[in-house]
Amino acid sequence: MNVFFEQFFDFQIMGDNLEPLLKGFWFTIKLSVIGGIASLLWGLVLALLRQLPGRAFAPVRGLAIAYIDVFRGIPLLMSLLMINATLPAFGNEGALPEWLADPNWLGQPQIFWYGILALTITYGAYMAEVYRAGIEAVPNGQTEAARSLGMSHGESMRYVIVPQAVGKMIAPLLNDFIALMKDTTLVSTLGLIEVLQAGRDIQQLTFNASGYTVGALLFVLLTIPLARFADRLISGQQVKYQRGLA
Repeated sequence: MNVFFEQFFDFQIMGDNLEPLLKGFWFTIKLSVIGGIASLLWGLVLALLRQLPGRAFAPVRGLAIAYIDVFRGIPLLMSLLMINATLPAFGNEGALPEWLADPNWLGQPQIFWYGILALTITYGAYMAEVYRAGIEAVPNGQTEAARSLGMSHGESMRYVIVPQAVGKMIAPLLNDFIALMKDTTLVSTLGLIEVLQAGRDIQQLTFNASGYTVGALLFVLLTIPLARFADRLISGQQVKYQRGLA
């Protein structure tokens, strides 16, 4: 038992290396917030494209469905490695503009934005399905009422359907955000020193896993309140649904 505590709870090592761990976790938070916002927006775009009516938009719906299916099936790690391998090569060949192939926006390194891009294209596909479920849960009568008032499809989605669907989607979207936050650790494979890589560096220097423990605790302190908040939202929705049935 002593070996376990010495390996995972060496408070001396934790204290001596707290600064790089917190600095790495700050990268994790930035990846989560920027990647989460971008995924929410991209997922909404995909969901709306999938809901376009009429035969003329069938190819667009097909492409949106294909995209969602493909990127829900590809592991995030593989997307990260593919982006890291291909974007610089495309930039060197002139196939992509330099600002996209070698992004250094807002003072963040290139691999940070590669991580954001991978998180967005992958989790956007997952969030698109959440949006779709929420949109389809709105009664058809709402769409018919909006169209009877002279609204176009786009106007009815913007002013009637999507606002009603959002309230039903917050909890599952929040669960996807928690999963995205944990998956930001995969960006360490590109060399970004976020909290996992910081813990790994400490372990390699000290042959002690206490750095990993600090990183795990930081994730727990952030994700558990979010999970409980999501649970409260789900419980509230269930109560409203049961009252509606009554």
